[in-house]
Amino acid sequence: MDQATFDARLQRYYGTHVDEGARLGRTAAGAVELVRTREVVGAHLGPGSRVLDVGGGTGVHATWLAAQGHDVTLVDPVASQVETARAVGTFAAEVGDARALRAADATFDAVLLAGPLYHLATRDDRLRALREALRVLRPGGVVLAAGITRSIATMDVVLSRRFTALPGPELTRLLETGEPAEALDRDEGGFPGAHFHTAAELADELTTAGFRDARVVGVEGPGSLALEFLRPDDDVVAAALVLARAADGDTEAVDLSGHLLGVGVR
Repeated sequence: MDQATFDARLQRYYGTHVDEGARLGRTAAGAVELVRTREVVGAHLGPGSRVLDVGGGTGVHATWLAAQGHDVTLVDPVASQVETARAVGTFAAEVGDARALRAADATFDAVLLAGPLYHLATRDDRLRALREALRVLRPGGVVLAAGITRSIATMDVVLSRRFTALPGPELTRLLETGEPAEALDRDEGGFPGAHFHTAAELADELTTAGFRDARVVGVEGPGSLALEFLRPDDDVVAAALVLARAADGDTEAVDLSGHLLGVGVR
């Protein structure tokens, strides 16, 4: 499937029925994802940082960042999401594409790419988005780029039982290349995931784009899949956070998370 088709599916998916805030509050996995993302992002920001939130949707992260005293600009390709974000009133919001940002060179202290990379099918497009982030960062600025792992994408296919209808090569392609199976791509109403990463691949893309000191964090930790089936009760989330934090730096555990967060410095 080409990128234009993925882009059209993204517009339909996010422009009609997706509420990111509700998703993050629905399960223990979502709750842990939110807390851990804020932990990692917050640890890399100085007071009053200028932050560009690319693929920021309705402003889940931008709202929190602005409340922390940061100067935030949100960019998203879906106009209805930007309209909702703009109504929050505590940060700027505009329609835009991660691959061609309107911002001037060297104007931000941090760029958050919480969505674009897993909606871009080709390595070239992902590198374009990362290089645009590099361009708008000030020297010493940091990018925080999210990916979805191949392991969690594969488990989702298995749990949905769609895998029984797929030929062998399509079953293995997701694990080998990060590309979704063609048969699954025909689900027009489904999540428009165009690429699924390994931690090593995400780190390599950051380095190739020009970032230094690239590292990748597993967001939800090794209990990620099980957390999708648990309610976001306080005790469950607290225990899951202990596990996720303990797995930081474990290169074998990082790919067991549902989400990755790649960090690189300009």
